[in-house]
Amino acid sequence: MVSTRIFGKTQDGREVLAFTFTDGPYKATVLNYGGILQSIVVPDRNGAPVDVLLGYNDVAGYENNGGYLGALIGRFGNRIGEGKLTIDGKTYQLYCNDRGNHLHGGKSGFNKKIWNADVVGDELRLSILSPDGEENYPGNLNVRVTYIFEGGELKILYHAVSDRKTAVNLTNHAYFNLNGEGDGSILDNELWLDCDAITPTNPTMIPVGGFRPVAGTPFDFNTPKAIGRDIEADDVDLKQGNGYDHCHVLKNRCGQYVKYAVAKSNKTGITMTCYTDMPAVQFYAGNGLHQQGKSIYYGKRAGFCLETQAIPNNVNVPEYAERGSSILEAGQEYNFTAAYKFSV
Repeated sequence: MVSTRIFGKTQDGREVLAFTFTDGPYKATVLNYGGILQSIVVPDRNGAPVDVLLGYNDVAGYENNGGYLGALIGRFGNRIGEGKLTIDGKTYQLYCNDRGNHLHGGKSGFNKKIWNADVVGDELRLSILSPDGEENYPGNLNVRVTYIFEGGELKILYHAVSDRKTAVNLTNHAYFNLNGEGDGSILDNELWLDCDAITPTNPTMIPVGGFRPVAGTPFDFNTPKAIGRDIEADDVDLKQGNGYDHCHVLKNRCGQYVKYAVAKSNKTGITMTCYTDMPAVQFYAGNGLHQQGKSIYYGKRAGFCLETQAIPNNVNVPEYAERGSSILEAGQEYNFTAAYKFSV
């Protein structure tokens, strides 16, 4: 069941709606502002409700604070080096908003838009038209993102089509803490990631080529371990990211739907099993969090993200594009799925 209520208004007076899925003891709330996942409430091992998603209690929180908490990200999730996008010999200079690079859609990404919303049965469908030239991307891009929450599983289905050749890399920037959003630390959350390599970065966090095997490094989560176990290790990539903020290249082929991660809290007993048909995931340990959240102040590493996507900067690195290109031909359909299943 999906219910609708007014969540609040933006600073310029636009109404923001909250859509809440209720499925037995499970609840999830999505906003039409930024396609934001505002809360996910699941039962712990004792049946008590736990909100495992970081966020804010009002629209102002999402408008005024950084961190992209729970937001739908586009046109291009993650980073493009120096904001350079070249298509068929023409270079488009994108807005640079992160250390001289383009991040998460630029100056005003999809996370700041109010989306059209339709409830169809037990599905929430958000849609938007990103016009040709927005953030200097080519093509009128029609985007539809469908949210489904049943049986303790949240599914996000991404769809897009453009009338011109362009670049698209959609994701969601949810911050999880399986101890509960008010716990304050994810360092004891355990994580398994089905990944053999990360993409090393330059000092501005741009992957510029090559793959680094994770075996024998702090990035190896092939055997489950606490997120905090190796996060302060003496490692050049860790130090550049101030902790985990790296693209983990998954073992599946682009388009092959697989289980790629399992996270667990020993405090609550809550397990989150993650699925995708995207070729990579950005694992971010919330190293830069510093904002007042729903119930507490969110400091460093109060939440972690698993952002399914194509490899960052693949538009400028052919060997990354081979794993899944973000270049979308005119009329070609972009279709990907991410899912998070909760259990105890």
